[in-house]
Amino acid sequence: MGSYNPYDNVVETIRNAANVLSLTESEYIACMYPERELKVNFPVKMDDGSIEVFEGYRVQHSSSRGPCKGGIRFHQDVNIDEVKALAAWMTFKCAVVGIPYGGAKGGIRVNPSTLSHSEIERMTRRYTAMILPLLGPEKDIPAPDVNTNAEVMSWIMDTYSMFKGYAVPGVVTGKPVDIGGSLGRGEATGRGVMITTREILGKLGMSIGGVKAAIQGMGNVGSISAKLIAEQGGTIVAVSDVSGGIHDPNGLDIPAILEYLSTRGNLLEHYNAPGLRHITNEELLELPVDVLVPAALENQISEKNAANIKARLIVEGANGPTTVGADSILKKNGVVVVPDILANAGGVVVSYFEWAQNLQSLFWDEDQVNERLGRIMVNAVDEVFALHTEKNIPMRTSAYCLALSKLVEAKNIRGVFP
Repeated sequence: MGSYNPYDNVVETIRNAANVLSLTESEYIACMYPERELKVNFPVKMDDGSIEVFEGYRVQHSSSRGPCKGGIRFHQDVNIDEVKALAAWMTFKCAVVGIPYGGAKGGIRVNPSTLSHSEIERMTRRYTAMILPLLGPEKDIPAPDVNTNAEVMSWIMDTYSMFKGYAVPGVVTGKPVDIGGSLGRGEATGRGVMITTREILGKLGMSIGGVKAAIQGMGNVGSISAKLIAEQGGTIVAVSDVSGGIHDPNGLDIPAILEYLSTRGNLLEHYNAPGLRHITNEELLELPVDVLVPAALENQISEKNAANIKARLIVEGANGPTTVGADSILKKNGVVVVPDILANAGGVVVSYFEWAQNLQSLFWDEDQVNERLGRIMVNAVDEVFALHTEKNIPMRTSAYCLALSKLVEAKNIRGVFP
């Protein structure tokens, strides 16, 4: 991380949005500080009988609009400033799409590839016990994030339930369907990207049918985005994964590629078909396309390559794929950027649906989930785009302004205790 502190970027973003909204510091100052920061150190018995101590965090940024919501990641570079920033971004993401949550985030500093399956389970359960005072369906609801999945969520749910003495499925989202997970959750983030792309193209006078799109990243978000955009009539001319990319200006066979990846993993460098050529991830970003969906890592579009971007529309499927410096270059060149807090919010929206279904013990079919997701995403896009047009500001700024205004309004209504 060096001297870079991601939370400083959060503070700058809040201040910028506050300036556009002409807010006084007293109106937004509470948003600049996390409500709670918990650091835990805990021992875990390894398979060989030795004991290893792990460091973990859980940060709750805001509960002004409802319980705190956010993922848990297992990664060797996890640190408190990163977790604080991610928690704050979750607050804004929930606010911009209008769901009644605040933001939270958690993590353990660990390289999970060095642990066995049973060691990861024991680590997860002990971490859950250590942060237990913060958790609960009415307080803080974790979800999967980097290197965590539905199985990890099932361990957290089970551990919490053992302490309570009864099953509490609503304590986490992203669970397997058999223990209270929601239908449609797996596709939710990618579906949200597709809906956002479709709606913004419409506002720009274009149709998703017939546009040419490039997708960087073929994980859950990128692969589902590619699949659904293609189903809407879009032509996917390039996709990539960690091994590299493939490009065919006439369009790729997305179902065939997804079938290949389902059996071979992240190995696009070995995929071949008539008419395609192999390219790098960097080359993919600069292709002459209508829509670019960066759905891989952060900081992929920077000052170094922003001037070479030829897409008219960038839809951020990943978190933080565009640097601040790149934003100004893209704006100057007339590129419309749909920010991550809007574009990839479909996952947290359906997490909210999962939580609501758990609380009611009443489950919806997948068509109901997708229809409600579509309604929320369309409304959020309309609100963000209207502010973008009204104030002549980038969509990233309008999204943060919309979210901050909702947070400030909630704080004003509730007042300051005592």
